[in-house]
Amino acid sequence: MTEPLLKVQDLRVTLATARGAVEALRGVSFTLERGRTLGLIGESGCGKSLTALALMGLLPERAQVSGSIAFDGQELTTLDEPAWCRLRGDRIGMVFQEPMTALNPLQPVGRQIAESLRLHKKLPAAAARAEALRLLERVQLPQARERLDAYPHQLSGGQRQRVVIAIALACGPALLIADEPTTALDVTVQREVLKLIHELVREDGMALLLVSHDLGVMADQVQDLLVMYAGTVVERGPVAGVFRRPAHPYTRGLQAARPRLGLPRHTRLATIPGRVPELHAMPPGCAFAERCEQATAECRTALPPEVSVAPGQATRCIHLEA
Repeated sequence: MTEPLLKVQDLRVTLATARGAVEALRGVSFTLERGRTLGLIGESGCGKSLTALALMGLLPERAQVSGSIAFDGQELTTLDEPAWCRLRGDRIGMVFQEPMTALNPLQPVGRQIAESLRLHKKLPAAAARAEALRLLERVQLPQARERLDAYPHQLSGGQRQRVVIAIALACGPALLIADEPTTALDVTVQREVLKLIHELVREDGMALLLVSHDLGVMADQVQDLLVMYAGTVVERGPVAGVFRRPAHPYTRGLQAARPRLGLPRHTRLATIPGRVPELHAMPPGCAFAERCEQATAECRTALPPEVSVAPGQATRCIHLEA
């Protein structure tokens, strides 16, 4: 049996804050096979983006990491910065949430795409520029040739995100990480960008880790799903199974809060009461207990173990629905 492309085991990240050290990721584990798509979902502050940054070696200064991140058989948690620089943009690409901050405002977009090609593929300037044009055409940027010498501020948000995707794909990575890639875009452009990512991943056979807070996006874009809460994976499984029968109260709360077509006007959407606990005040038991109608004293004493609820689907809850 071949090893998965990405294998994360008991990943823990501790951050230095004004209130002392806090554990932001608490025992995150998952695998991602070659050519598969995996979604990471949860509210803001649940650890989704931090997980993505850990996979790219882009954690904040003084962050402490334990556990294992194995990519194509290589352990990443022990890499030094030069080794990370050789890996980022080559074997692992990333589409960031806000394209305006991901791009260099002082460089034309064509030069920014060509940079990784010259660095990792050792292409000469003319060949790198020609490949940058091909990539812009591939991500369907209108008037691609004219836009090679445009600066980021001269492009719309959707056009900038296409440039960021082109940069991420430039060297043909085995793994593409997309961190909330459509948050800053309007609904129509969101749909176009997500469709583009889906098609490119399928064509190139890449593995995709998609980070989002939108269940609807996950239903359309990924095969498997991880639900995160307070730095921990609380439910995992095939996306169809998790949607059909969500096992964790938090997953059910997210699903109930989804807007749905056909609802009468002025219908109030369901909400999950309370908020994600602060990192410096994380409870010893289930972090969702204070927001959960099913919680008992037992929930507040220790983090529930992960239990299987269906083939390939597991959750962390001691009050499973019959």
